[in-house]
Amino acid sequence: MRKRLGIISLFVILFVGFITIWNYSYYEGQEEAYIPIENNRPVPLIPSETGVFQRSEFALDYAKMPVDENHQRTLYEYYKNRAYHGAPPIIPHPVADEKNMGGNSCLKCHQNGGFTEKYKAYAPVTPHPEMVNCKQCHVSQKTQSMFKGTNFRRIVVPKVGVNNALEGSPPIIPHQLQLRENCLACHAGPSAPKEIRVTHPERVNCRQCHVMNNKEIKDIGIFIRKPQANE
Repeated sequence: MRKRLGIISLFVILFVGFITIWNYSYYEGQEEAYIPIENNRPVPLIPSETGVFQRSEFALDYAKMPVDENHQRTLYEYYKNRAYHGAPPIIPHPVADEKNMGGNSCLKCHQNGGFTEKYKAYAPVTPHPEMVNCKQCHVSQKTQSMFKGTNFRRIVVPKVGVNNALEGSPPIIPHQLQLRENCLACHAGPSAPKEIRVTHPERVNCRQCHVMNNKEIKDIGIFIRKPQANE
């Protein structure tokens, strides 16, 4: 009798242990699916979406800003400063101090934009002003022609007016959002290329209507730098 009770007790303990471990493993596996919410704000925000709202305080100002028709940027100029679609733009003007990595010097013009009399152009607004080491990604333009022949071909850039599922529906987002979460930085105000300047910057929550093009874009997730062997 004792032997039978011992075997039954062992099976009960193993069963309870299995349920406990399985339950713990299940919820651990679901942890990545939960997106944390910042509750210390009047309106809870998902951290991955906060970039959309970073310039929301300027939304109505953008709508009221007059645009100098003779000094507008075009998509051709926008892509001309990039080696390929999605590349960081080059710095098309002289940089006084080559040792200067960016920071406040660059943000004086590129944090809020505005017309620059020296270059007779609107300064593009950076969508990521918190990343002050600008020259880690943006390099000065040394020449306007290639110094060595290559078979590199530019990636075909998205066309305007063909990204709608239906006529009159909101266009999809034809690019990734990494470092470009702030929609109004490129799509609102006089510094925005005229072909993609939005007519309703006051509708701050852009991604309520505009969705990603999942057919052409693969979500790379959160980028984590892997440590090098000597680190």
